Amino acid sequence: MISSNDFRTGVTIELDGAVWRVVEFLHVKPGKGSAFVRTKLKNVQSGSVVERTFRAGETVPQATLEKRTMQYTYKDADQFVFMDMETFEETRLQTEQIGDRVKYLKEGMDVNVVRWESQVLEVELPNSVVLEVTETEPGVKGDTATGGNKPAIVETGAQVMVPLFISIGERIKIDTRNDTYLGRE
Repeated sequence: MISSNDFRTGVTIELDGAVWRVVEFLHVKPGKGSAFVRTKLKNVQSGSVVERTFRAGETVPQATLEKRTMQYTYKDADQFVFMDMETFEETRLQTEQIGDRVKYLKEGMDVNVVRWESQVLEVELPNSVVLEVTETEPGVKGDTATGGNKPAIVETGAQVMVPLFISIGERIKIDTRNDTYLGRE
């Protein structure tokens, strides 16, 4: 159990049979009446966001999440196969369970698989990945005055905006949280 006074950004709680992550919280102590905690909660399974108010000191069950480091080994038809590097057990996940982060998955990559009561909630990728550019238009000489960007497709099929000087075959570092170019490798 966790008290509403102990809510912090990132804390996970169980409400109505689902897991919710605290996105925002605000302790309010009005001049008249008792204090309360106003929160914005995000459903970890569906991604929906709700606002909810708790009385100060109200207790709710804290969700116990298990985070295991697994390695992405290969894709089998429409399933992605991950191996637990400690027990060598395989876990097969659908594209829907991984979400849009699937565009950065590369064989041999270590990821964190988050579970709640044996149900996979999400797959956490590293904050940045290094991938090779497979497709992009050539930069035009002298076209750097504006410092523009151009689209590039990397080896996993993801599209990222890169500076004009990047060419095919170069390895670039990409931020997986906001799909931005970080630099060359």
